[in-house]
Amino acid sequence: MVKLRARCVVVGDAAVGKSSLCHMFRSDGAVFQKNYNMTAGVELLEKSVCVPETSDSVEFFIYDSPGRELFADACENVWGQPSVMCVVFDITSEASFTSCSHWVERVRSHCNGLQVPGVLVGNKCDLSFRREVDSAEAQTWAQTHGFQYHETSAKEIGQFEAPFLSLAQMFHSLYQDQIQTIKNVL
Repeated sequence: MVKLRARCVVVGDAAVGKSSLCHMFRSDGAVFQKNYNMTAGVELLEKSVCVPETSDSVEFFIYDSPGRELFADACENVWGQPSVMCVVFDITSEASFTSCSHWVERVRSHCNGLQVPGVLVGNKCDLSFRREVDSAEAQTWAQTHGFQYHETSAKEIGQFEAPFLSLAQMFHSLYQDQIQTIKNVL
């Protein structure tokens, strides 16, 4: 059994549901606050996830980052070098989807040229009647950037875990690749 540790940076525009998603994941669905204050700093959350089909786990240190530029600039130094990234947009806001590329560039500027696995999360799918971003368009964007795509609702139990499970599997896979590389050298 291996226990890995990963820095998970969660980014996206303000009010897309990053904090709700993180808190629902951290609390196993027990904490959905209806009233959130806008995140002004980086909130650090921790949770271990079992990697499916293995006896291994990934302990995530989740950096819930602010979405407003004013606060985001000041908080980037807290991230350090991320291990994985979660880019969140609101499916009812085309503008929040359009800015995802900007968020990916910001995170990658802290990665020292290393490939960092990521997921694109279309949040608020419980509001699909107000959808502005087509699922196929988001899926294509995610594939173009080497990400997996998930649609979630932080409000609905069961959907908020999938992005983090994908990140755990991707991070574990990178670990396995590194182990294999070392074995090949020896």
